[in-house]
Amino acid sequence: MVLSVYRNILNIIIGKNDLGVTALELKQLMIFQTAAQELNFTRTAEILCFAQSSITAHIKSLEEELGVPLFERLGKRVILSEAGHRFKLYADRIIQLSEEAKETVGGYIEPSGILTICASETQCTYRLPSLLSQFQSLYPKVQLVFRPGIAETEMEGLLSKGHIDAVLISMIPITSESLIVDLLIPEPIVIVSHPDHFLAKKPAVSPLDLEGQPLLVTEKCDYRRLFEESMAEAGAQPSSKLELGDVEAIKKCVIAGIGIAALPKIAVESEVAQGRMAILKWVGPDFPIVTQLVWHKDKWMSPALRAFLDVTREVILNKPHSLPL
Repeated sequence: MVLSVYRNILNIIIGKNDLGVTALELKQLMIFQTAAQELNFTRTAEILCFAQSSITAHIKSLEEELGVPLFERLGKRVILSEAGHRFKLYADRIIQLSEEAKETVGGYIEPSGILTICASETQCTYRLPSLLSQFQSLYPKVQLVFRPGIAETEMEGLLSKGHIDAVLISMIPITSESLIVDLLIPEPIVIVSHPDHFLAKKPAVSPLDLEGQPLLVTEKCDYRRLFEESMAEAGAQPSSKLELGDVEAIKKCVIAGIGIAALPKIAVESEVAQGRMAILKWVGPDFPIVTQLVWHKDKWMSPALRAFLDVTREVILNKPHSLPL
């Protein structure tokens, strides 16, 4: 059974099948794979640098060849049909096998294709610009697609299903039998206030010192949870708690003197250096947050994925990068 499946996949790759039907083209499969991930033909066209009409035509041709609709059109929305979900499993395997075959037979191949990466807000805002600049100059044939931060409970499933290729995230160290976790660097978390706040002048600030103070917090994440737990364990109650959707909004509120926040040090270094924000001398519990790269243990290490992991390590660890010989 397994040999039969892979024989059929190979036949599709090399342009043969037993039914005399025109073989599927890899380009069609790559278009379908991207459209299945994005569920938006306009976005798919932008990612692949095609006209939207070309994307639609390729999908329609593929559906006619297979004899089933792969997408359901609900007004302006597009979702995968049941057949589309089943076909995506094979499309992913065909594309992966094709890339493996090229690398195995041809030796080093210039990284190319599409990578879908999930990165936390801290990474997207403060590290990705320089990382992307270096990566794109080295590997211009790789198209990176970024998804917003996801919960740890969703991460494993998305990686195992191939919806994302890798995750760059700051949180407590991840442990999983099905994931490979590369711990890169500690991500220091600091408690910040307006420079004129009375706590900014104290030689030591404990969780109890935050009793009755207004707090500014991010959406659920590990360092927010640890910060709130440290106050709860000390019996300290904030006067109010304002949850904001992103780090930049929290920083602006701190600068305006609205409250106190726990944030990654990398996010506030510029404002602290400018004297617009102060780092409190925190003597409470540590925040064991680590920036880490994560991918599934069964994920094929394509040239593009290997290149992304290598450049990410080198940029974050501040090591020079050289192209492979």
